[in-house]
Amino acid sequence: MTKPVDGRTARRGRNSDAVLDTVHEMFVEGNFSPSVEDVAARSGVSLRSVYRYFEDTEALLHLAIERRVMLVGELYGLEHLGEGSQAERILALVNQRLQLHAKLAPTIRAAMLRAPFSVQIAEQVRQRRDLLAEQVAAQFALEASTLVPARAEELLAGIDGLCSFETIELMRVRRGFTITRTRRALVSGTTALIAGASEK
Repeated sequence: MTKPVDGRTARRGRNSDAVLDTVHEMFVEGNFSPSVEDVAARSGVSLRSVYRYFEDTEALLHLAIERRVMLVGELYGLEHLGEGSQAERILALVNQRLQLHAKLAPTIRAAMLRAPFSVQIAEQVRQRRDLLAEQVAAQFALEASTLVPARAEELLAGIDGLCSFETIELMRVRRGFTITRTRRALVSGTTALIAGASEK
């Protein structure tokens, strides 16, 4: 039998979520190191309460990143890994990476900027990068299986790098590419990498 949640616990949960959502809003605005004072003022939760809910600034930022990833975490999934034609698998991977950028860019930017200063955030970044690299390996296992190990490793690393958040950030933000142009560049680049890897 589930224990009923008392009013105080429910209020704490609502306030904590409000604080974490406020941090995300500030990430979206480009403030990747918001002060606890600013977060408290904007969220409407007292400064004393914020410090009671979160141990320090790093814990606050770590949990804000974690909450956002949890809310849209299904985007990290890539269905039917390794299935379909090569062209279908390339497009599926590229579309997933573009979706992640579209929905999580502010959070990922914050995580990457804060990672050198936070063991917890660095571990979050590492886990997500490992997951995406593993997806690439599974998605193109067929192509890799025809190559000697060193060439297979180079191919998979090349695809992972080409379709990385950093590359999409370069195209979408610094170069101002539309999603269509970015998709075309990533698809053609991945196709070329695979074709090049199989050349003798």
